[in-house]
Amino acid sequence: MNIYLSTFLFGEHFFIFCKKAGYDTMLRTLGGNLIEFIGNLDALHSFLALSYQEMNAPSFRVEMTDDGKMLLHYYSDRKGLHHIVPGIMEAVAREFFDSKVTMVVLNQSEEDERTGKKEHIVFLVNQVPTSPDLDQPPELILESLLAAVGPTVAIWVCLIYVLDTFTPCYPEKLWMDEMAFCIAFPFHVIFDKDLKIRQTGVNIQKFVPGLQAKDATLDQHFTITHPQVTFTIKSIRKFINSQFVLKSHKQSRLKLRGDPQGRFRNTQPTDSAQSSVLVLSAGQMLWMDSLGCMLYLCSPKLRSLRELQDVGLHLADLAQHDVTRDLVLLNQQRLAEMELTNQLEKKKEELRILSQHLEAEKQKTETLLYAMLPRHIANQLKDGKSVEAGEFEVCTILFSDVVTFTNICASCEPIAVVHMLNSMYSKFDQLTSVHDVYKVETIGDAYMVVGGVPVPTQTHAHRVANFALGMRIAAREVTNPVTGEPIQIRVGLHTGPVLAGVVGLKMPRYCLFGDTVNTASRMESHGLPDHIHLSATTHSELKGGGFTFQQRGQIEVKGKGHMTTYFLLRNLLASEESIMGSKDGQSSLYRERCHDHNDSVLTESS
Repeated sequence: MNIYLSTFLFGEHFFIFCKKAGYDTMLRTLGGNLIEFIGNLDALHSFLALSYQEMNAPSFRVEMTDDGKMLLHYYSDRKGLHHIVPGIMEAVAREFFDSKVTMVVLNQSEEDERTGKKEHIVFLVNQVPTSPDLDQPPELILESLLAAVGPTVAIWVCLIYVLDTFTPCYPEKLWMDEMAFCIAFPFHVIFDKDLKIRQTGVNIQKFVPGLQAKDATLDQHFTITHPQVTFTIKSIRKFINSQFVLKSHKQSRLKLRGDPQGRFRNTQPTDSAQSSVLVLSAGQMLWMDSLGCMLYLCSPKLRSLRELQDVGLHLADLAQHDVTRDLVLLNQQRLAEMELTNQLEKKKEELRILSQHLEAEKQKTETLLYAMLPRHIANQLKDGKSVEAGEFEVCTILFSDVVTFTNICASCEPIAVVHMLNSMYSKFDQLTSVHDVYKVETIGDAYMVVGGVPVPTQTHAHRVANFALGMRIAAREVTNPVTGEPIQIRVGLHTGPVLAGVVGLKMPRYCLFGDTVNTASRMESHGLPDHIHLSATTHSELKGGGFTFQQRGQIEVKGKGHMTTYFLLRNLLASEESIMGSKDGQSSLYRERCHDHNDSVLTESS
């Protein structure tokens, strides 16, 4: 019971979903009553199947018994879904036809009226109008009105109904000869209860040879592909409201799709000009009792001008009143719009991929730019802004060079020198990230860094001093290509003010200017191999921070006169591993502590 209720409710919700999805108007126009609505469902499903190729819709057929009962025949490839049907039909009757429907399953079997094994469910449908149905016989209308509104109003309503009733007028004779009919409807077939072909249109005769033969039957030249019924007049009449699709066996030149009242829907291309098939499709076959024959009108099943050419047809081969002409042209326009949309989507995807590649190249360019210039300086240049030079009150500058570098260059191949410098500079570059100092430039064997520029920091001297200790350790891992021994470097440090700015238009560089730069260079050139040479100002900045020194005393410095200098030995508060960046938490090497407004004291943490 719960399963039945769930599937019943699902049927109602499915109908509501179809209405909200934009099919409301289409569903309302399927028929003026429930019987017509159900009779046109198969035609609607066939139309939708043109857009939804994987669609596998069920089939419906209404049968009226001699005692006036309505039977709904439901066919489906999928078993167990017939419980959804009552929910759908009840919602349709309530929303569109102002009536209430109850349905009971009379029989459930594998049907034998259709080809293939399909689930066949027969429902007994009881429809009760919730308001008077003017399509009913007058006596039933009057009975309903008497119960609802009383005798006076009921009589007036019935008079209006009778006066408004339409009665068609038929001519005494058909004012059209046989030749004119066959030309006006070039794709039609009339066959009797034995399927014997009595009459055909001129174009069907042309494209399906043999139809003119005496005693030719329809099943000799065609098979029914939809609905899947046995090819007998009894089965066809049972499904007369269905859209019939007939396909020729062989030797036809094109595919056709039509309806017994004269319209075709679309076409499919033939496999080849020699083995193509003719497809006839119908919305409803028309049974003529007086002649005991079935009339079936059709048109070529075509969807585009390309298919029209493939089957060897021209628009002139179609009757001028046939909507297939308009369908082909309209669908051709739709195909052109779809092709344009596909091209736009393809171009959109190409642009998206190009945008991704451009973004990747942009990242590479920015990475290279940030390696050459400070990030905030590079961003200003990218934005087209001018970068003004800035004054820094205090910073620490480091210079280094390789001992006996001139002799090394003279004694070995240039490529060996390049490998040696590349190995050394790669290690130094890694240390700049560890200690957060800025690499200014390299010239030959000279390597220059600065702490406190371009981003001021109170620990500038400590960062550069630890970087210098790391340089000395890293240099011992680089081999002299001449002697095979570890290379030796000289390092010099000085602290003081500088002026910094960007110079040049091509390959702009961030350069430092001032006496502090010259003094730092002198500290390096007047230093000793494998020693870190400090000026007195740098020594003052580092004193009390855990570093150990050796006083060198006063020396004569070119251009500076006598200066008291020092050698940096080690940092007692930092291990060799932490200086080289081989342990986590490098930021703990530098902890800034601000005291009063007069000064700031730099301390080291272990």
